[in-house]
Amino acid sequence: MEASGLRPEVRKLAEMTIPIGPQHPALKEPVGFMVNVEGERIKSLDLDVSYNHRGIEKGVEQRDFNQSLYLIERICGICSHAHATNFAKGIEELMNLEIPKRASYIRLIVGELERIHSHYLWVGVAGHEIGFDTLFMYTWRDRELVQDLLEIISGNRVNYAINCLGGVRRDLNEKTIKLALDHLKKLGERAAYYTQLATTEETMVDRLSGVGKLPYEKAKSLGSVGPTARGSGVDSDVRRDDPYLAYAEVPFKVITANNCDVLGRTIVRAGELAQSIEMTKWALENLPPGEIKKAPPRSAPPGEVISRYEAPRGELVHYIKSNNTDKADRFGVRTPTMANWPSVVEGLTGQNIADIPIVVAAIDPCLSCTSRTTFVDIDRHKSWVWNWDELRNYSIRWYKENKGIYWGD
Repeated sequence: MEASGLRPEVRKLAEMTIPIGPQHPALKEPVGFMVNVEGERIKSLDLDVSYNHRGIEKGVEQRDFNQSLYLIERICGICSHAHATNFAKGIEELMNLEIPKRASYIRLIVGELERIHSHYLWVGVAGHEIGFDTLFMYTWRDRELVQDLLEIISGNRVNYAINCLGGVRRDLNEKTIKLALDHLKKLGERAAYYTQLATTEETMVDRLSGVGKLPYEKAKSLGSVGPTARGSGVDSDVRRDDPYLAYAEVPFKVITANNCDVLGRTIVRAGELAQSIEMTKWALENLPPGEIKKAPPRSAPPGEVISRYEAPRGELVHYIKSNNTDKADRFGVRTPTMANWPSVVEGLTGQNIADIPIVVAAIDPCLSCTSRTTFVDIDRHKSWVWNWDELRNYSIRWYKENKGIYWGD
């Protein structure tokens, strides 16, 4: 019997608050939930994403554009190309610099390969969270083909560093293009199977259907982005709505589902997997000739830009302010995970405790690129901004005084 069907005095005993995280076997990164439950049913929850404090935004303001480009790739290991490309195209817009068409295609190819490997990772993790470990093994096997391709193209498996201001640093030769097309043919056949699996396999359909409900209007009002929003029928994609690179030329369609639950988000990612494979094949087969980069100016004139990119998790936003130097005067990041956290609270309310892992995993959260920190000096009643050295020295001092760990000066 559910707690709501019990006598009032018994129901009161059934109500309690359960802390989950910041360290938990179901969480790949630290995040804290204070879950108010009535029996097994979640009544409400508070969310704390403040366990990963990183100083990359301020670090960018201390470095020149070229140094910052490679620091920004470290915001996220899964979306490293998304962040680097978004920053590069923002700076290039401030410089009024148009990159060569071939470079634009190569950036798109790497970006879609990154989306493919990200979605393979997500489908595998989703299968693991519901006990479908066979799916986990299959998708991660296929993901290795994509990682191999990214390594052949860029020299790296994680942070590809393919971008430079004015274009890309490595070209694609005929041998690489042929190998990529052969790999993508195999992946396309398997992606069709995963799409069928997501929509018909009883293990997935029964476990994911009706879980993490996010109605269309809620997805819109909460500002959800990416597969989280498209799984609730929101027809939105930066690649189509605000085209960049060569997306205005590459044929594709935006994948949506009207399930408004975790099953809908799974259907969208499986469909995008197949769609991205076809987009990458088209871009490789129609790769234009020419140069791969232009020499950029040393500085950017005073200005501001909002740079947008459809990362695997959704719309990524970079705010960049320039001041006629070779450094960003101000840099800010709004990641898709930050935009999608309110949908997690909405989707978990009224669900069972056992649904927490899959509902959280459904947005494909990245805490490393989400958390921010603010310092307030109560004694001085002043606000101030630390530079990189001050932040580093504080970290060394804090670990020495509170943890007995000394990393050295």
